[in-house]
Amino acid sequence: MASAVEIDAMRRALLLARRGPRGLNPQVGAVILSPAGDVLAEGFHRGAGTPHAEVDALSQLASGEARGSTAVVTLEPCNHTGRTGPCALALIEAGVARVVYALDDPTDAAAGGADRLRAAGVDVENGVEADAAAALVHDWVTLQRTGRPHVTVKWAQSLDGRAAAADGSSQWITGPDARRDVHARRAQADAIVAGTGTVRSDDPALTARSDDGSLLEHQPVPVIVGASETAPDAAVRRHPHAPLFYATHDLRAVLADLAGRGVQRVFVEGGPTVASAFLREGLADEVLVYVAPVLIGGSRLALGDIGVASIADARRLVVASIQNLGDDLVIVAHPADDRSAPAPLGADAAPDTRGDA
Repeated sequence: MASAVEIDAMRRALLLARRGPRGLNPQVGAVILSPAGDVLAEGFHRGAGTPHAEVDALSQLASGEARGSTAVVTLEPCNHTGRTGPCALALIEAGVARVVYALDDPTDAAAGGADRLRAAGVDVENGVEADAAAALVHDWVTLQRTGRPHVTVKWAQSLDGRAAAADGSSQWITGPDARRDVHARRAQADAIVAGTGTVRSDDPALTARSDDGSLLEHQPVPVIVGASETAPDAAVRRHPHAPLFYATHDLRAVLADLAGRGVQRVFVEGGPTVASAFLREGLADEVLVYVAPVLIGGSRLALGDIGVASIADARRLVVASIQNLGDDLVIVAHPADDRSAPAPLGADAAPDTRGDA
């Protein structure tokens, strides 16, 4: 059983892990404790090709200084050679006596580090702060399991399920609190997806902004999908990140390319056509719906055809949370066959009430 000192060290390792970039590799943190429980070194993974968290921490110690120590790591030490060597072997060679980790590595290539450590006589404890570690790397795990990023499909609607009025106007169905929440969630994504139709009609900036209109620190990469051309003076072309344009309707190909670029979390915010396409293809891991207590009527539905011909084909969801945002509601749900979805991300920023959502 992990000691209180080791649990505290794991919580510190989880904070360290968040310093690393999201990408093709998981965010991992490590803390090395002396036999007396003092912190000897800390480390985290700084990106593909760089030392893993355990080796990063060990590199700060003199030869022999780690002997008899405890390594506290957020993910099972790897057991394979890629751009770097096996972390399990590095810990063994450093003389680490005990390893405490949170999650088993889900990849076939890297798993087995715990068994290698035990075979070498190292005491191993796993499952410490596992829920927090799972939430941290959930999107990366989705990438390993499915070969594509985690996809959140978002839309805003009236109480009767409309996305716009008869004249096409939709700003604003929801109030400022809901729009603030949208911007905070954009800032937590790696990429934001819209269709060429939405870009042409609404000219969205696809940025994450604060209440005063300034850009939040993290910005998702804008992704535009569709065969139509985007105007040279479109707002999205002034985004801090160069937009990615995909002249295709093959969403799986788009997601595969984004995965190859290290994108882990995709936020789909492109209007009814794009939202319906992701749902129809079964590519939505999470649905985010903002509901305003207004009635609009008419034919401009928030969703179009999603491939449901009869009630037996209806896409069943599990509601993860329902939250009041001013006068509006935000509902977070995920497919009924995927109960591994993480807790919904909260709005921890104060974005611009003039958002594109």
